[in-house]
Amino acid sequence: MRIVGGSLRGLKLAEVGAGDPAAHLRPTTDRVRESIFNLLINGTHGNPIPGARALDLFAGTGALGLEALSRGAARVAFVDDGVAARALLRANIEKARAMGVTDVWRRDATRLGQNRAAPYDLVFLDPPYGMGLGERALQSAIEGGWLAPGAMVVWEEARPPAPVAGLEQIDQRKYGDTIVTLLRNGHDQVARSSLVDK
Repeated sequence: MRIVGGSLRGLKLAEVGAGDPAAHLRPTTDRVRESIFNLLINGTHGNPIPGARALDLFAGTGALGLEALSRGAARVAFVDDGVAARALLRANIEKARAMGVTDVWRRDATRLGQNRAAPYDLVFLDPPYGMGLGERALQSAIEGGWLAPGAMVVWEEARPPAPVAGLEQIDQRKYGDTIVTLLRNGHDQVARSSLVDK
């Protein structure tokens, strides 16, 4: 796996081999990642990456978030509760020399709780396929004030995901056994003080 574009283009990331099924590590291939970023950059919806605060849920190796940094995102927060994933993630952040512009949180992406920082403009969502975790994670992110108004969500799944209230689908593409869905947050920023921590 390598970063496929931007300032870190060609950077070799830590090896995962075929992935780690027990830890649900199934890294996005370089080809699919390149297709995702071409879709983001060249789509009719406007390039959401430059200067973005990005959130990488079910981050795994962190390849999606690091690709966003390489292409101009300002900061990336990585969320994963897997031990194997976080070890790879930290190794990749070091390789990218991105310690100062990244956060790594050991947290269940389906139970984010309340966001106590600025909301995120760009969200990557690559849950274990076929388990309904993406829907739960997005609902948690919406309820906790993690998504900025108009935020772009990039969601990878094995099949078209169920609709999530308040998120508008703006594109969907199939790459091999992966379906990539782009959504835009139509929610106004909720009053976070009214939300209860989970």
